[in-house]
Amino acid sequence: MVQIHKEFTDSQVKELIERYSKREVKIHYVLEILGIKRSRFFVLLKQYKECSNKFSIQYGRKAKTRKISQSIEHNIIKAKIREATKEDLNTLKNVYNRAWLTSNTPFRPISKSDLQKILDYEDTVFLIAKVYGFDAAFLLLDFEGENKEIAVIAALAVIPRFQRKGVGSILGMASWRYLKEHFPNVKEIRCEVYKDNKISYAFIKGIGFEEFDRKVYKKEDFEIEEK
Repeated sequence: MVQIHKEFTDSQVKELIERYSKREVKIHYVLEILGIKRSRFFVLLKQYKECSNKFSIQYGRKAKTRKISQSIEHNIIKAKIREATKEDLNTLKNVYNRAWLTSNTPFRPISKSDLQKILDYEDTVFLIAKVYGFDAAFLLLDFEGENKEIAVIAALAVIPRFQRKGVGSILGMASWRYLKEHFPNVKEIRCEVYKDNKISYAFIKGIGFEEFDRKVYKKEDFEIEEK
């Protein structure tokens, strides 16, 4: 039996099942996010429907497991940062799908062809963070202005296993170093965050960003145009 407890909490899986039940997300995305097969998912769905209050994906242990405290783990985490290429399309898609599970951002399925188009844009750059051998997060930079003097963090995604452990901060600092090295003309960094994604909003404020404007987007604003 495939176990998923190591990466997801009960509440995260519950939320995904609820969104599936409400037809907010299709089953193949659920399976891809959780990394399980249809048969395993329907076992979980049955268990949840039978008793949602006691639903759990955790298993019991007789002995306590040894844990590294969160403060220690935060200090010892080291990430290797690289710029994404077309060989990273699967990684980008996987991180995107898994990170969405814990956010309040409306889910928009993304395909490898969509990601390829974004990679092909001259004014966008993906940075990927590898932690303990896992591709754990990505950050998307977009450039604006006549001389690309404004850099915008258009997306920052971290898989659940590595959330709230400093990976986002590491990527943020890495993006600043990347900009200084490759785009020395950048004078300002901005970040866009969905208004109901309170965790991301608090994180962005915590690393020094200040709110200065609000934008309203339409569905067609997120359509990826053909070149």
